[in-house]
Amino acid sequence: MGRVGRRIGALVIDWALAYGAGVLFFSPDGVVNGFAVSGLFVALQIVFIPTIGGSIGHRLFGLRVVPLQRGWVGLWRPIVRSVLLGLAIPALVWDSDQRGFHDKVAGTVLIRS
Repeated sequence: MGRVGRRIGALVIDWALAYGAGVLFFSPDGVVNGFAVSGLFVALQIVFIPTIGGSIGHRLFGLRVVPLQRGWVGLWRPIVRSVLLGLAIPALVWDSDQRGFHDKVAGTVLIRS
């Protein structure tokens, strides 16, 4: 299982990437749109989880998102997981295995790779 330190580090990198993209594309007047940054964060998660096995931050910290059942994570799991993660509250609710609510609902687990 991916532990808290790695998860937070990956989250910081992913938010920084989303923030940077938000500055480039959605802030012509220098004011960053928070909704745009959140949307970009969710979009990056949805794109990279099924293609490279996790977000850029996950991969840099040696983490991978996998389904509880064997096989490919598919398309719906990253969408459900990412939308819930974008809401932030489900990510703050963990069980004894340190799986967030967003992972439980999507049927995924974040592991060290």
